[in-house]
Amino acid sequence: MLKGLADRFTEGGWPMWLILITLVVSVAIIIERAVYLIKAGIDKDQLLALLKSQIMAGNVQGAIKACSGNPAPMTHIILAGLTKFNRPDHEVQAAMDESALRELPLIERRTGYLALLGNVATLIGLFGTVTGLIDCFKSVAGADASTKATLLARGISEAMNCTWFGLITAIVALLCFAALNGRTQKLLDDINEVSVQVVNLVVGHRNAMKGSQAA
Repeated sequence: MLKGLADRFTEGGWPMWLILITLVVSVAIIIERAVYLIKAGIDKDQLLALLKSQIMAGNVQGAIKACSGNPAPMTHIILAGLTKFNRPDHEVQAAMDESALRELPLIERRTGYLALLGNVATLIGLFGTVTGLIDCFKSVAGADASTKATLLARGISEAMNCTWFGLITAIVALLCFAALNGRTQKLLDDINEVSVQVVNLVVGHRNAMKGSQAA
C-alpha cells in the first residue's frame, strides 16, 4: 500500500509537493487548534454555579479564587470584572470587555486558514492535472499510432493523481474546519452567556460583596 501511494505521489509530478506542504500545514493547524480549544474549554454550568454561590454569599475572594484556579479565556474575562466589583457598573463591564478583546482573538485565530487551505489544495490539484494532461497530449502527438492509446491512458491516469491528492487534502482541511469552527462558536457563546450573568450577579450583590470585603 505504501509503495502504491509513493508511486502515485511520484507520478503526480511537482504539484504533489505543493499539495503535501498544504496538507502538512493544515494538520499542524488542526492539532494546535484542537489542543488549544480542549484546554480552553470549561464546564460553564459548574463554574457559574460556583460563582453564583460565592457572589451571593458576598465572598468575592472565593469567586476570584475559583477563576484563578481554572485558567481559561472564560475565567480570565470574568476575573477582570470581579477585580473591579467595587467600581461602577460601566467600569466592571469595561474591564471585562478589555479582557475579551485580548482573549477572543486567541480562540478564533488560524481556524479560518483551514477553509483557505482546503480550497487551495483543490486548485493546486486541478492545476497539476491540467499541466499533466498538457504534457501527456504533447508526448502522444509525436508517438506511433499503435502506442498512442496506451500512452494517453497512462498519462491521464498519472495526471489525475494531483486531483486525487488535492481532494483528499481539501476534505481533511474542510471537515476539521467545520468541527473546530463549531467548537469555537460554542466556546464564544458560553463566554458571552457567563459574562452577562456574572455582571448581573456583581451588580445585584455589590453591597454584600463590599460588606464582606470590609469585614
